Amino acid sequence: MRERRALTILAVSPLVLSLSTLMAAVPVATGKDVKGSRDHPLFNRMQGFHISVYEEKAFDRYEFIVGPKQTKAAEGHTYRITYWLDQGDGPLPSAIQTIRNHQNAIKKIGGAVVYDDGRYQTVMRVTQGGKEIWVDLTALINGNRYDLVIVEQEAMTQEIVATAEAWKNDLASAGHVAIYGITFDTDKAVIKPESAPVLAEMAKLLSGNPALNVFIVGHTDNTGTYEHNMQLSQERAKAVVSTLVTQHGIVAARLTAVGVGPVAPVASNDTEEGRAKNRRVELVKR
Repeated sequence: MRERRALTILAVSPLVLSLSTLMAAVPVATGKDVKGSRDHPLFNRMQGFHISVYEEKAFDRYEFIVGPKQTKAAEGHTYRITYWLDQGDGPLPSAIQTIRNHQNAIKKIGGAVVYDDGRYQTVMRVTQGGKEIWVDLTALINGNRYDLVIVEQEAMTQEIVATAEAWKNDLASAGHVAIYGITFDTDKAVIKPESAPVLAEMAKLLSGNPALNVFIVGHTDNTGTYEHNMQLSQERAKAVVSTLVTQHGIVAARLTAVGVGPVAPVASNDTEEGRAKNRRVELVKR
């Protein structure tokens, strides 16, 4: 009969790895891990467990519980890992033991516990290498199994953009069109580099239709004060105009920057998904 002990979980910082930490982070070899699986670099595993389910996606979305009837959506590189306890003798780790191990580990590298139901589930958050990482841990079946969902929050690499031809049709039929994919630094009017394909398509629309003059309209969600959002939306609209003029050669007189802040939402501001839809740039035919 062999004694089973629970291994203390270590959170592994990618920035500072001592030799002892590196050795502790090596997964326990069981020979039973599902093919292609691995521990997430943030944690090693509880002793005596193997990976039975492993899913990794370059970009996905997950709703993390952050309070009673409150969730926080995180998007980015996503891992879903299920650990099962091997067959054997000895005392089983409890659900709370698994949860406390992970919570203590995340705290040691500067992270925080965001939610704890006191029984089976906890949500944690840590910033590593300038990237915010969210963790959902659920311990099940009397300590025999635990599930991890980990999202390394980051913006998706935009591969598909609406075409100039589609925008032209919308302008002709409705007089305006919402442009998604132009993103800005948080609370600033600095356009992010990943917006380049959308701006290039916008310039294509304008270059191919020299008689078209438009309002470039900036919209925000309702986070923050009305006055601040009005100013921010105006500055963002101006930033788009400036980019079209200086980088794509569009005549400035054809473009008018307007900021309307939160006053024309297209979705509810009560959810993150709705707020994301409201943060947009629109072309309005002059």
